[in-house]
Amino acid sequence: MDRRTALWGLAGTLATAGPTIAATSVTIDRSDGAGSGRRPAVLLLHGADGITRSSQYQFAAAALSAQGYTVLFPHYFEITGERRASYSEIGTKYPRWLGGLRMVVDEVLADPAIDPARFGVVGVSLGGALALSLAAHDQRIKAVISYFGFRPGDLDAGSPQAPTLILHGDADRVVPVRNAAQIEATLRARGVPVEKHIYPGEGHGLSGAAQLDAATRTADFLRRQLGH
Repeated sequence: MDRRTALWGLAGTLATAGPTIAATSVTIDRSDGAGSGRRPAVLLLHGADGITRSSQYQFAAAALSAQGYTVLFPHYFEITGERRASYSEIGTKYPRWLGGLRMVVDEVLADPAIDPARFGVVGVSLGGALALSLAAHDQRIKAVISYFGFRPGDLDAGSPQAPTLILHGDADRVVPVRNAAQIEATLRARGVPVEKHIYPGEGHGLSGAAQLDAATRTADFLRRQLGH
């Protein structure tokens, strides 16, 4: 996995972006799939654990890149200077992470090796919510997959269009499964194509057969939506 650093300034252009960040940098791990020409790309967003469990995200990135995608994994907690996020701080820091990720998306889609018409976002937990927020305000995103993400408050204010896959365990005590139903209802009310699968007995994370099934659904969904 290659690593590069994206540099950009955040001038508080978003009304909800919180304190102004004059300049910041975010490390982006990149895995390129095989093949020539402009490739479809996937932005992979970690959860509140940050990169403390990086091996799991590296495995996911490798699996996706093996299918021909360019996978970008931004260390977006660098925006607020932490390795993990406490649940009590997510509400206040969420707008800053979202603002930074919007800049990351701009940079990714300006890369001549990436096909901007075939760009998706896969997020886990907190990353799932951020993926939904990004897509609600950026129609360049063509596919969204949320693994047990919570329903972000800004979903109502956006204009989501990207087909969305929701994956959740019904025994999740961190992000209750009702979030999946709420996300689905909101998106369907906007006419967004939604697929949802709930895993019986699974908590905040998937294991065994459920994990394999989710990986298969993810690959199939991305193939259908990004045309690869």
